[in-house]
Amino acid sequence: MSGPDTQTPVGASVFLSLSGLDDLIRSLKQSGYEVVGPTLRQGAICYDRIHAVQDLPRGWTDRQEPGHYRLERREDDACFGYVVGPQSWKQFLFPPMSTVSLAELSTDGWRVTANDGANEPRFAFLGVRACELAAIAIQDRVFQQAAYTDPIYAARRERALLIAVNCTQAAPTCFCESMHTGPRCSSGFDLALTELDDGFIVEVGSQRGATLIATVATVGVTDEQLQWAEERRSGARKQQRQMPRETARDTVLGNLQHPRWSEVAERCLSCTNCTQVCPTCFCSSVHEVTDLDMTRVERERVWDSCFNLEFSYMNGGAVRNSIRSRYRQWLTHKLGSWHEQFGTSGCVGCGRCITWCPVGIDLTEEVVALAGGST
Repeated sequence: MSGPDTQTPVGASVFLSLSGLDDLIRSLKQSGYEVVGPTLRQGAICYDRIHAVQDLPRGWTDRQEPGHYRLERREDDACFGYVVGPQSWKQFLFPPMSTVSLAELSTDGWRVTANDGANEPRFAFLGVRACELAAIAIQDRVFQQAAYTDPIYAARRERALLIAVNCTQAAPTCFCESMHTGPRCSSGFDLALTELDDGFIVEVGSQRGATLIATVATVGVTDEQLQWAEERRSGARKQQRQMPRETARDTVLGNLQHPRWSEVAERCLSCTNCTQVCPTCFCSSVHEVTDLDMTRVERERVWDSCFNLEFSYMNGGAVRNSIRSRYRQWLTHKLGSWHEQFGTSGCVGCGRCITWCPVGIDLTEEVVALAGGST
């Protein structure tokens, strides 16, 4: 038995009971964190503020196919017995709308204040999947490159504590194993849970995680529990589709005039769903909002999408007028030119874009078609 007087070393594992998870959430709140985790809302599993285990989607799972998402009851009361919902942790680190600067008029003239991130919240994320850890790492490269650090993202990211959950099941839309991003959490977390019938195996991933888990009662892990955990994690690998990761970059960039772009454009609604649910897409626009008395101007950054016609507007006109060109821009950037910008693919294999596309467009299928293979 371990508790407040002992610490589990980084890299070691302990067993945490279900009531212990409640204690862990309580400890996080007492430490000043806003705890965010999965919860049921409007027929989906979404990320929101939680206060106890009872707020988690216990006994629920999700059924996903291209263009299809439904919740179903499980035969048990698993807390994390689902895959991924329509939201990602991106919304908390890179908010859909944020004020980047404020200009106020006084008797001395205009005073402009930039948002330096000093007042950003302190989050503890509970239930981060392996593909989402990979997505956060990708956004770290996007927003925290040495010369172009975003202060809002950097402040939120530095304060965020990540409690991951290893996948024990996958949806038919998942392909994280192909992208080498899951289904097991390997790095980037403070704690990582694997859910068993009577509790959780907890792997400590950082000193901050070790300090946190020491605040609650845990016991040692048995060999039998470790075997059960590995068997459950292995099940998630067998349920996935495949993405030709090693050739995807050359395929999309080497077939820019392929007729498949026109074929997919006939189905694509240019609705932006894929970019909104994607955990790595980062397109945004900036506009200014002025008070009626013209003495206060807020410069706001809001999420945008390369599927919006206006997003490519420049020099008096839109550069990408057709859906064909906008879909091609999205896919070639995601799987191709992202490598040149950030040294990695922009896709982590979470499958959200497949599930939440109203017409069920499947990017793994598109890559195979562009390569000339059968689907």
